[in-house]
Amino acid sequence: MNRADSTLILTGGQVLTVDPDFTVAEAVAVRGREIVAVGTSAEIAAFAGSSTRVVDLAGRTVLPGINDSHLHGAAYAMTKAPFAIDVGHPAVRSIEEIAEAVRKAAGAAGPGEWVVGLGWDPGYLAECLAEPGRLPGRLDLDRAAPDNPVCLTDFSAHMVWANSAALRAAGIDRTTEPPPGGVIDKDADGEPTGILREAAQRFIQSLLPSPTVAQRRKAIRSLVAELHARGITSYTEPGLGTAGADTLFGGLGADNLTAYAELVAAGALAARVSVLLLPAPMGGSAADVRTGLEGLQVLQSADERLLRVIGVKIFGDGVPPNRTAWMSEPYPEGGHGALCVHGDTPALQVDELRAMIRIAHEAGYQLGVHVTGDLAIDTVVDAFVDANAAAPRPDARHYVIHGDFVSPQSLAKLAAHGYGVNMNPGIKWTVSDLMDELVGERRSGYQWPVRSAVEAGVTVCASSDAPITEPDWRQGVAGMLLRESKASGRRSGADQCVGLADALRAYTINPARQDFADDWKGSIEPGKVADLCVLDRDLLRTDPHDVTRVEVDLTVFDGRIVFER
Repeated sequence: MNRADSTLILTGGQVLTVDPDFTVAEAVAVRGREIVAVGTSAEIAAFAGSSTRVVDLAGRTVLPGINDSHLHGAAYAMTKAPFAIDVGHPAVRSIEEIAEAVRKAAGAAGPGEWVVGLGWDPGYLAECLAEPGRLPGRLDLDRAAPDNPVCLTDFSAHMVWANSAALRAAGIDRTTEPPPGGVIDKDADGEPTGILREAAQRFIQSLLPSPTVAQRRKAIRSLVAELHARGITSYTEPGLGTAGADTLFGGLGADNLTAYAELVAAGALAARVSVLLLPAPMGGSAADVRTGLEGLQVLQSADERLLRVIGVKIFGDGVPPNRTAWMSEPYPEGGHGALCVHGDTPALQVDELRAMIRIAHEAGYQLGVHVTGDLAIDTVVDAFVDANAAAPRPDARHYVIHGDFVSPQSLAKLAAHGYGVNMNPGIKWTVSDLMDELVGERRSGYQWPVRSAVEAGVTVCASSDAPITEPDWRQGVAGMLLRESKASGRRSGADQCVGLADALRAYTINPARQDFADDWKGSIEPGKVADLCVLDRDLLRTDPHDVTRVEVDLTVFDGRIVFER
């Protein structure tokens, strides 16, 4: 290869290669879609030709393209207008403000049309703060929208708040029993309050109008443009399949996989998307997994470096804010949570979850299991180990999704078998004060123990879980560096902080490993794809408290500049 045939050179900065030694270089040369050289500015100057674009970094930092390894891309794309209204903090701070937003949306809609919103969080609603334990209900929305059914999904996507018109449309009354893994909140008289948790959300969400595949393609393209502006070039769609058809706007449904495939075929997908299939819904069973996998038409992508199905997602338990995470210690008001799979007793549910994992493992898929409570995590990790003992696969790369309260013993088992954990430091920043109340300060401080996982030798990935939080890797990095609370600024479990190198690995090379792609992406090394992110400053000299103020100046995808500020 001629040295003078590079198409792009970035020079005069700090190139954080994220290679095994976390080497810091000054410049990088790109030819076509590939990185061809990394080194000093003087060394890379030899690669410049008459048609090379040379970018003077002037001391700025270059990172590998960011990989948000758990981002519900299609679902997040459909949280925007015209699909839904924003009822999250800081847009609204009270139930009354949400009711007013619903009133305006209902006024613009026709009679009987659905009003859909996302993002509400009882931890930031004035009425809930003034009366601890209070949740909003149907009556709070009925006056705002008496003639329009209303579906408001909370920030965690594990709880729906509906009005009376929506409950009637779904046929929910005092006699309605929830599905396995679901909860319908009822008042002292046995009437539904309008709060539906976990699998019970499907009663309402399945009734919402479904966007067309063409609308999904358009939404995904808008999403990718937003991600480019954030420096993100890769992400994982954690759960798409027929079992997701009844989620909000079918955000986890199979139509999204069709939309992605059509974008790839048209040369219109400018991101690298890894997909976990969703063969069973929340509250599902081993039979659901078996039937779902047998009935799936596994996608053959026109370019597997753009779109690739690599695994299967299974729901293990719920989430701590709903007190549905399965915990060894009780919640302060009582109860331990539970697994959200088929079964009438905890023992039967454990057997069912183990069978679900074994079926997907034996079918040859990577497993990503949504699991948050320590008891549930121990169950899942043991199931990984036992499934592999029965049907050995030397490099399955299974992982725990979320892993909020993963125990030291489970971390040791994950490390010993090459399995990983995908954590959410941005959510930790959002909910840490709330978690103090829900599980106590000691357990709250341990939640998402990044340092313990790194020291145990576990491959740690960090992700946004968008639309649960914004796909903002800067907030995730700051969260791992500082462990501070969004609301109070108080530090929560400072002993779980990590340094910048480990935090950046969790958004670059570690997710590449999760994607089975660490040999061709995730670091800035010759021979790897030219996915790069240029920041507006020297990140190595940036105070951790200022990381969230860092701007992305330039994003390179597949050797092409796709965003320039």
